[in-house]
Amino acid sequence: MNRVYVCNCFGVTEDQVKKHADDGACTPRQIASACKAGTDCGSCVRRIQALLGRGACSRRDLVEQGRPALTADPSAVVRLSGAA
Repeated sequence: MNRVYVCNCFGVTEDQVKKHADDGACTPRQIASACKAGTDCGSCVRRIQALLGRGACSRRDLVEQGRPALTADPSAVVRLSGAA
């Protein structure tokens, strides 16, 4: 079996990312919630985005699934860090 690792920090393979995508993960953040890929050094986030493809889930699909969709309104962005 040939394993292609996407996230070396957590040992996550392409097949695992694809399985999480098949199970409904549409964004790198949702992949991170499922398997931690992309949450350490972050070097795999672009590869995860490529595996998910552009527009893997539309904003409407995310809302219909009860998942947060990104907003285009910058005033609605919640800052996670303490910086202003």
